[in-house]
Amino acid sequence: MPASLEMIIGVPNLQRISIVLIFPLSLGFVYVRPAQAQITSMRLTSPAISPGAPIPADYTCTGTDESPALAWSNAPQSTKSFALVVDDPDAPGGTFIHWVAYNIPARVTSIPASVPQSAEIAGGGKNGINGFGHIGYNGPCPPPGKTHHYHFRLFAMDSQLTPGDNADADAIESAMKGHVVATAELAGKFER
Repeated sequence: MPASLEMIIGVPNLQRISIVLIFPLSLGFVYVRPAQAQITSMRLTSPAISPGAPIPADYTCTGTDESPALAWSNAPQSTKSFALVVDDPDAPGGTFIHWVAYNIPARVTSIPASVPQSAEIAGGGKNGINGFGHIGYNGPCPPPGKTHHYHFRLFAMDSQLTPGDNADADAIESAMKGHVVATAELAGKFER
């Protein structure tokens, strides 16, 4: 498989580029610059979850099943809102959704722990329907015996989303098409 230009120049989140060829005095070189895409290194962190480390029991079904605190930085200036999807790709029936939140205002750079399982998120934003059929967050609860990986994925959007009432991950991801300007991910693991 041929390497993409993104892989060749090593720029993450490159959506579109323009190439300007300059030939001064018959010596040619290529200058690559972004064209309307904002290249960022948006980061997603949690004081409770270290990247790749086990998720503490308080944030799982074996504990209090509270949502962990999350913080992010370096979002593009064009960000109008954020969306959050937490999933388990190791679930026996396919990827399982543990949390969907959307229309988190661009001014917000963190979510506290223990977000209530209600439609509205304090400070702005909405909770969607997770794979359990509940509003908001339900933590890791895999079948016993195998380690599962949980991906907290944050999306910077160039608009507010209009997925309709009782939005689940499919509705949110459909509404996000063409509006994502940057992404960040934090992954943890859990085993029962």
